[in-house]
Amino acid sequence: MKDFFSKHGIWILLVAVIVTVTMAGLSAFGTGIATPLKDAAEIISSPFRAGMTAASNWVGDRIRFADEFDAMKEENQKLKERIAKLEEEIRQAQADSTENQHLRELLNLRPQQRDFRYESAMVIDHTSSNWTRQITLNKGSSMGIEPKDCVIDSEGHLVGIVSEVGTNWSTVLTTVDTDFEMGAMVFRSGEAAIASGDFNLMGKELLKLNYISSDGTLLNGDLIISSGLGGYFPSNLIIGSVQEVITDDSGAMDYALLKPGVDFNNLTEVFVITDFTIVD
Repeated sequence: MKDFFSKHGIWILLVAVIVTVTMAGLSAFGTGIATPLKDAAEIISSPFRAGMTAASNWVGDRIRFADEFDAMKEENQKLKERIAKLEEEIRQAQADSTENQHLRELLNLRPQQRDFRYESAMVIDHTSSNWTRQITLNKGSSMGIEPKDCVIDSEGHLVGIVSEVGTNWSTVLTTVDTDFEMGAMVFRSGEAAIASGDFNLMGKELLKLNYISSDGTLLNGDLIISSGLGGYFPSNLIIGSVQEVITDDSGAMDYALLKPGVDFNNLTEVFVITDFTIVD
């Protein structure tokens, strides 16, 4: 080996110098050819730079996605609130439409000689016990409701009479309550009587028709209406219909059982007659 370098060393050194000068010249004159060191450095660092660029792009995408997601969430929440508001407006419009329809039905049922003023109300509670049959309404004195006001359903059937009033609530004695009593009349014949609740009939949701004329004729199915005598209660409100005529031991008519025209268990909306005028 020593002999090799001794003999050829000068030539090896000369070749190295030539290669070095050539590479330096090429680099100095801007040929675009990278030096071996630079090329090696670029080869080594290129994957890392690519990785950094990819990571940077990924982070940027995530940030943009997060911003867009937050914007979508905010927009979605606003849309939900808008939908909820629209649904509430639709429900209110439907309720108003139903109430208006009921009022129109009541106006069509109203006899021409009477002028009624109504206040609609919702039934918020049913009280049913051995002693009473009452309902509670969501309207009271603030809406002009007073004790002794008559309460009817959308078809004009008598529900009962207001017994107690608060600012935004009122209690109604139904027609089957033991404390209910009202002047009545047989629609077919015009015969006068008294309709009243009865303790023994309350559980069956029936009431009595008393003080019927002994020479009168009363038939099952006869319609019984309010008489309006004395002007305290309006006339021609439908109290119920005769279910059965009860006779005494002599066979004479004693009293009748009345079935109300109202289904109290499914009653949800009523109309309170806050004022009425007899014009005949």
